[in-house]
Amino acid sequence: MDYLVDTQSFIWFVEDDERLPQRIKAVMEQDDARLLVSIASLWEMTIKVSLGKLLLSGTLETIFDRLEQNGFDVLPTGTEHLITLSTLALTHRDPFDRIIIAQAISADIPVISSDDVFAMYPVKRVWM
Repeated sequence: MDYLVDTQSFIWFVEDDERLPQRIKAVMEQDDARLLVSIASLWEMTIKVSLGKLLLSGTLETIFDRLEQNGFDVLPTGTEHLITLSTLALTHRDPFDRIIIAQAISADIPVISSDDVFAMYPVKRVWM
């Protein structure tokens, strides 16, 4: 099963943060789970770290190494995602989350996210 993991859930997973619920961690650790992280999440982390708005346990390089070590695949942003993005209601104002939502809709895959606003779009959100 494919899952698109949002930025916060990705960080919590690779940093083994206790804020990631055990049930969600178990879903992510299933043998048949294919975990995707949007390139938008990597952009978001890079920008927020450089602005001092995101503190990580290690460097960006360390976090990106953990991406590979934990078997995540990076989902690039394609034109089909941007077309979907252009049709989304402006319910959610965060541009990175909007791209993740558009990717999930376009690829028809569930999103692992604690963000309740995701539920206002036609995506399947996996959380508690």
